[in-house]
Amino acid sequence: MRIGYPCINRSIGCTPSRTFRLASYSDDRVDQTVKANLDCLLKILSYNTAHGIFFFRITSDMVPFASHPVCTFSWQKHFAEEFRIIGDFIRLHRFRISMHPDQFVLLNAPDEGVLERSVADLAYQAQVLDLMGLDDSAKLQIHLGGVYRNKTASMERFIENYERLDDAIRRRLVIENDERLYTISDCLAIHGRTGIPVLFDVFHHSLHNNNECMADLLEPVRASWKKTDGIPMVDYSSQQPGKRPGAHAEHINPEDFRSFLQSSKPFDFDVMLEIKDKEKSAELALSIAHNDSRLYRGNSAAG
Repeated sequence: MRIGYPCINRSIGCTPSRTFRLASYSDDRVDQTVKANLDCLLKILSYNTAHGIFFFRITSDMVPFASHPVCTFSWQKHFAEEFRIIGDFIRLHRFRISMHPDQFVLLNAPDEGVLERSVADLAYQAQVLDLMGLDDSAKLQIHLGGVYRNKTASMERFIENYERLDDAIRRRLVIENDERLYTISDCLAIHGRTGIPVLFDVFHHSLHNNNECMADLLEPVRASWKKTDGIPMVDYSSQQPGKRPGAHAEHINPEDFRSFLQSSKPFDFDVMLEIKDKEKSAELALSIAHNDSRLYRGNSAAG
């Protein structure tokens, strides 16, 4: 079990998701921005290694406008060596890596333009992971999308569009439940038709479910992951007090996290903390899980 956090680190003074306005696009601007983003990503991974944090979600904004027709810069070739170096670092320290396209990536969209842009964005993110030389355990996680007034038809459309994707995307794709539209049971039904692994979002499940308890769902979720997919990934958060239902916590709730670890035994998985103070909560979570036999404690061969 690895414990991690998404996208940015608030302690090191840089961001791996620098961008600029579309109107300001130039190849030079892409060159400068991507270089800074990749430099920062390596700093984050170095910080995480030093603090025992071996699960990280790479920002979708690493290469601004990468999936937009305006992008004419050959960033893949230009930064091939930098991506290789980062991939080598990831493999050396046995990180688990994921990416999470934004809410505008909708594989079940009835609008062909939305679908085309969604596929282009997935292709870009799969390319980032490929350039790092990462195996199939590095995943792209998405929600099933909208219901568009007909949930059954929308699920069928998702399956049809998934089957048309390039293998470079399909082998990395995982689906997760959301807090309003699609439950874990819906995701498992899609898995049954496609073989796509299911990522369990604990917080979303607490808000939207079919009265199933988490413990009863962990086995079918685990079984949806093949050996080449790596161990299952789980998203964890809790409710921010005083905010609208579904607002993610600013800081980890230690008692809630202890309860989650206890109730999830003996299942092994990598835990992504979707909590707003990022590495601070990850470090506390590691201390809470210190005596958990599932916890990954680093690759001693890496020094």
